[in-house]
Amino acid sequence: MPAGADRADGEAICATLDALTEAWGNGDADAYGRQFTENATYTTYVGSHYQGREDITEGHRALFKDFVKGTKLAASYLDLRFLGKDVAILTGRGDNYSGSRPAKKDLSKVQTYTLVRDTDGAWRIAAFHNTRRQNVMERISFLYSPATAPKAER
Repeated sequence: MPAGADRADGEAICATLDALTEAWGNGDADAYGRQFTENATYTTYVGSHYQGREDITEGHRALFKDFVKGTKLAASYLDLRFLGKDVAILTGRGDNYSGSRPAKKDLSKVQTYTLVRDTDGAWRIAAFHNTRRQNVMERISFLYSPATAPKAER
């Protein structure tokens, strides 16, 4: 929890992300979609861009039936910062998997969540952006020039 952050809000944000992870693991598109605001945006690592809770829900309904069926989510959070009392940015690493959970160092995506306190007081995801991580290139650059490693990597 960052210095000065409201602990209850941080815990509520973690609960939102836990619910998102649980919904994915259960293949429950409706529960997954409920973690987003009505007008949320969702950009995948392949560049697909969903607009609105309904689009996110229906897109994941199709994914859970086929492409990611039976997978789970793994996540590691690098930073949580509040931009006021009702907006937070969470940056982390994540991946979907089947079988053994991947180690934190092996998570293949960098993810940014913008969360807002919704009109009912619940924290929901207003924007999500997923980018593929290039682990090998990242490690080589940090070995070649250690000063380029961000604080989260030290």
